[in-house]
Amino acid sequence: MSPILQSLANGSARGYGAFGGAAVAPPAFESIASANGTGSSGTITFSSIPSIYQHLQIRGIADSSGAGTQQDLLIRLNGVTASSYSNHSLRGNGTSVTIDGNASQTYAYFFDVITGNSVTANTLGASILDIYDYASTSKSKVIRFFGGFDSNGSGFISLASSLFNNTSAITSISLIAGGGGNWETNTRFALYGIKGA
Repeated sequence: MSPILQSLANGSARGYGAFGGAAVAPPAFESIASANGTGSSGTITFSSIPSIYQHLQIRGIADSSGAGTQQDLLIRLNGVTASSYSNHSLRGNGTSVTIDGNASQTYAYFFDVITGNSVTANTLGASILDIYDYASTSKSKVIRFFGGFDSNGSGFISLASSLFNNTSAITSISLIAGGGGNWETNTRFALYGIKGA
């Protein structure tokens, strides 16, 4: 795992229980599955996700064949294509800051966080996504995102969240390359289950 991705993952793990007053050990992470890009598909799906954890985390390094410098990461939960997703993001490129928000979308959107085909070869975006209470059947689901990329001094960093207005337990997650591109073969996503205290 790259140092920046490990650092992001460690920070995310420390965030659990951070406001409880007393020092709390990070929860246990267990590997569920991992997948690589094939170069011929723009979708990677984790399916048959067990319901034995409290939360889920996805760690990824990603590169898309889509045109341009940066592309979006799109997510669908349980294959739902209805307008059930609301998104908010704050991202910066070292010069300016952009704030976005949209509701009634057919994807969870994370803007400008993976590299497109015009960046230096083997430059990838790094992403950490946390999906809270994914197995609950009484709560809508929230995704927290932290990630971005650097392309020889330029790039983006993003803090974002998405609400999936659906109370079904999450059993599948599709990660989709924006801009109509495919996931390059150096793309890798790993799914982890987070155990409760």
